[in-house]
Amino acid sequence: QVQFVESGGGLVQPGGSLRLSCAASGSFFSIYDVGWYRRAPGKQRELVAGVRAGGKTTYTDSVEGRFTISRDNGKKMMYLQMDNLNPEDTAVYYCNHWPSPLDYSQGTQVTVSS
Repeated sequence: QVQFVESGGGLVQPGGSLRLSCAASGSFFSIYDVGWYRRAPGKQRELVAGVRAGGKTTYTDSVEGRFTISRDNGKKMMYLQMDNLNPEDTAVYYCNHWPSPLDYSQGTQVTVSS
């Protein structure tokens, strides 16, 4: 099992960008499919983007074309480049196994506001 620590969140104006990072610990990160999830206020947690061990990616419709997920297996890192952010992207962002997440860590807060 891999454990994750997220970082890179913050306050950004609409139209701005942020890059989230996810540091993985444990063995065999490279063989797992992993993803970014988010929980917005008053809403259920949802998958934002996933990347398979082989590199294939998927995105939820609302972020397609604005967000880019990537991974660096040598560094045991995963990233989420978020561009053209809007207030609806405000949420706590988490990284986890995908499509079957295990225990979530504390996440990183992203707030999009003017």
